Amino acid sequence: MTHDDITADAVSGPGGTPPGPSAVRPATSSDADGESNGTAPSPADAALPPELAPAALTLFGDRLDLAAAYAELLATDGVVRGLIGPREAPRIWDRHLLNCAAVAERIPSGATVLDVGSGAGLPGLVLAIARPDLTVTLIEPLARRTSFLIEVVERLGLARSVRVFRGRADEAASGSSGREPISGDVVTARAVAPLDRLAGWSLPLAVRGGRLLALKGSSAAAEIEEHADVVARLGGGEPAVRLCGVGVIDPPTTVVEIVRERMVGPARPAAKKRARGGRSRRG
Repeated sequence: MTHDDITADAVSGPGGTPPGPSAVRPATSSDADGESNGTAPSPADAALPPELAPAALTLFGDRLDLAAAYAELLATDGVVRGLIGPREAPRIWDRHLLNCAAVAERIPSGATVLDVGSGAGLPGLVLAIARPDLTVTLIEPLARRTSFLIEVVERLGLARSVRVFRGRADEAASGSSGREPISGDVVTARAVAPLDRLAGWSLPLAVRGGRLLALKGSSAAAEIEEHADVVARLGGGEPAVRLCGVGVIDPPTTVVEIVRERMVGPARPAAKKRARGGRSRRG
């Protein structure tokens, strides 16, 4: 995929915000956690801690250098642009990269992956780095985020396997602005929405028999209990909790996995009531 292909998807594709330059924030402004550390971002923040090196090598293999380059971009440009908070920079490897890369074990070889609400590229870009056999589409509606994603894809040399789609998940699934609907074998999402809303956005993007892999925390079981009925109505199978990276990272990554078992179409409008004699009633 060429530079022009990626840019066309991000800038002229459907989206909730108008095309325009990335909104850049100084590193001293409020971070994603609502605090400021008052210091400029440093590439040193992205250094791989020695104790995590074995896990990183297991998950990224001979593409570990590529993962390290992405970590540096997150810790510098990602902080400056407000995509991650300054306090997250020293924790990029354990809380973000390794946590996301572990999910690759749930994805079949050669799969097409759609990453909903990709933000800074988590987990979509991490999966594309760890698994060069995957074809990944990063779905993100905000201009400053898609600008960052396009730059990272180009700088890491991932344009052949990674596409940036500027728009919402429902726009990607239905197609708009003359674009064809897109779908994939696997849909991923991390810290996007509660399970009921996330399933509503994500399951329409999965092919029949495809699956949603939602990275969740301790709330996973409670969300399944609360929203299982909604998932079923949307055509999803019974949600299951999967632990990824067991024996490699501690704690392992908690994922809610939902298979799209049925293709559920949009709701039809209610038929107008008819009066006796076959004429429609008028209000």
